[in-house]
Amino acid sequence: MGRRWLLGRGSAGFVLLLGTPALAQGQGQGQPQRPIRLLILGDSITAAYGLARNEGLPARLEAALKAKGRQVTVIDAGVSGDTTAGGRARLEWALAEKPDAVIVALGGNDGLRGAEPRNTQANLKAILDTLKARNLPAMLAGMLAPPNLGADYGREFAGVFQALSREYADVVFYPFLLDGVAGEAALNQPDRIHPNPQGVEEMVRRMTPTVETLLDKVRLA
Repeated sequence: MGRRWLLGRGSAGFVLLLGTPALAQGQGQGQPQRPIRLLILGDSITAAYGLARNEGLPARLEAALKAKGRQVTVIDAGVSGDTTAGGRARLEWALAEKPDAVIVALGGNDGLRGAEPRNTQANLKAILDTLKARNLPAMLAGMLAPPNLGADYGREFAGVFQALSREYADVVFYPFLLDGVAGEAALNQPDRIHPNPQGVEEMVRRMTPTVETLLDKVRLA
């Protein structure tokens, strides 16, 4: 087996590194040696509710990232009906997938059920604290409450995510998971809650740049 010379960056500039093709594969132009494992901890919005699995957010996001040259495997950890409490309870189970980064996309069901915002905040804090302790880069996707619960509740609920984004400065923040899709009949299934395939594509289009910011924080061993 022949040898391959690579350029690597050392403390004093560029240095020559010697390695075999197997070790060097994927290191050119800053690419990782293996795909980044990106886990999405979510609910029915991320679990492809009402859609074929290949039409759901995890699959379409992975395809979009790969189209941009990103080596990434998106792991679907969405459970329909899950609340932030449910996500908190099953976090350890989800982390058994050994992700390199995590998107936290919970809160929709809290809002639909009129959950106390302080409880939602406590659950999300516990999730983010666990990820921080594991040195896992995280992205928090915000959520809005249904308007029928009143303006005061809506402001308090939205404030949960805004407060967390300030408290956890290292966490990438995407203000609203359903940005550009919520309330748009043409982008949602008949229930007007879950995105249809076109809605998923719009979600992916809008959130991909923020997800790339998250991926840039990953440092593979």
